[in-house]
Amino acid sequence: QVQLVESGGGLVQTGGSLRLSCAASGRAFSSYAIGWFRQAPGKERDFVAAIGWSGSSTYYTDYVKVRFTISRDNAKNTVYLQMNSLKLEDAAVYYCAAVTSLVARRRVYEYDYWGQGTPVTVSS
Repeated sequence: QVQLVESGGGLVQTGGSLRLSCAASGRAFSSYAIGWFRQAPGKERDFVAAIGWSGSSTYYTDYVKVRFTISRDNAKNTVYLQMNSLKLEDAAVYYCAAVTSLVARRRVYEYDYWGQGTPVTVSS
């Protein structure tokens, strides 16, 4: 089992950057694929990016592919989401999730563990 805590959200202007962190506690963090999802008010939870256990497998939704970068530091039990050139449409609560997997996974139902989320607000 693994516990996840997101941090790094906040208020940023359009075009700005934020780096989200997903810190994990528990056993065998390096065996987990980690995904980032986001949910805006009144909308479904959508996939953003994911990374496999070794970091060599990554997926991005097309909308963020050039602007966001996912990475992980297994020594620190942490996954990061670097978000650049933020747009108004990127505003949401961002969640990280974990599943035992070598490769990155993209669907909400594939993940077993979830954090509480960190809010990202983008202003014009």
